[in-house]
Amino acid sequence: MADTGRTTHHDIIGRDQYPMIGRDRDQYQMSGRGSDYSKSRQIAKAATAVTAGGSLLVLSSLTLVGTVIALTVATPLLVIFSPILVPALITVALLITGFLSSGGFGIAAITVFSWIYKYATGEHPQGSDRLDSARMKLGSKAQDLKDRAQYYGQQHTGGEHDRDRTRVGQHTT
Repeated sequence: MADTGRTTHHDIIGRDQYPMIGRDRDQYQMSGRGSDYSKSRQIAKAATAVTAGGSLLVLSSLTLVGTVIALTVATPLLVIFSPILVPALITVALLITGFLSSGGFGIAAITVFSWIYKYATGEHPQGSDRLDSARMKLGSKAQDLKDRAQYYGQQHTGGEHDRDRTRVGQHTT
């Protein structure tokens, strides 16, 4: 069948509204008509890249120059004031560490007191069941140890008392 030059609705809509999107753009470039389009697009991309890259390069070089100037100005001041600055920085670091740690310990203490209050008032805070279980186990072990100590203590001391009584009774008669 020969091409009659008939265009479909899709071709009209695709070319008229969105001439360079998707499949139509690829067909346009493949047919040879898009060489001007692709060159102009490449030129625009290159111009944008050169502009963005150049401005970033200028900014980075200005930052480098500013850093070098600031270091040049600040170095003599640092050398002159180093006997004061080093101890001052150490003192400030210790103060900051102290305040942060005291704040952290304070928050921990408030949290612990809050947990103890909830536990004492009958609310069951998180972990109270494990605490009750550990308390019961510890209490039963302590009771077992106390009973054993009393039993062995009575055996040991009870035998000596009996011997002492018999000896005392024998000496008096």
